[in-house]
Amino acid sequence: MAETTRAWRTVLDHLERELGEGRLGPGDRLPGERELAARLGVGRSSVREAVRVLDVMGVVRTATGSGPSAGAIIVARPGAGMSTMLRLQTAAQAFGVDDVVATRVALEVAVVGTLAAAYDDGRLAPARELLAAMADDALTPAEFLALDARFHLALAEATGNQVMLAVMAGLRTAIEDYVQRGLVRIDDWSVTVARLRAEHAALLDAVAAGRADAARTCVAEHIHGYFAQIRP
Repeated sequence: MAETTRAWRTVLDHLERELGEGRLGPGDRLPGERELAARLGVGRSSVREAVRVLDVMGVVRTATGSGPSAGAIIVARPGAGMSTMLRLQTAAQAFGVDDVVATRVALEVAVVGTLAAAYDDGRLAPARELLAAMADDALTPAEFLALDARFHLALAEATGNQVMLAVMAGLRTAIEDYVQRGLVRIDDWSVTVARLRAEHAALLDAVAAGRADAARTCVAEHIHGYFAQIRP
């Protein structure tokens, strides 16, 4: 087993170097199993294991067959791997929900501060559309929370910072089940949803006005307030 693990790591480390040094990049196809196995002196099963890890991490997309889309192609989907890792670690209780929430607050405070400092109405158009969609009284609580998640991700996307967006997506995914289960602890959803709508609107208004401090306060209070309400 130890030998298999070392061989798998050998393949992964090799591919990491190839990516880091620019010999492989998005859109490139990884060398075939046979070629990598021969080049690195490992079994083909070790190559397959390394490629599976890269697939789960969102670094490659794999497809069977013999056409131009077959094999393992580098696609670099950072959010996919981040979401999977954070979700599994949270489920395994390696990351506590309170720590995930605190990290999310720190990140979103940075997001809205960045947006307020250099306001661009065009970049925030998706967030405004989601805000309008959340005004629909026919939405179920689960539907509203799904739009709420997309709203916060739209803010992160508006910064143009792909690392922020990937980490945000991972954090949201990590506590998605916790957020949905917490609905049973809300006594009056109509009161809660009205408050959440008002907080979203106040947040966007502060960003649009360039009031960075007010935007940071809005988003921190918004997140902490909701999680205090659903905490067991």
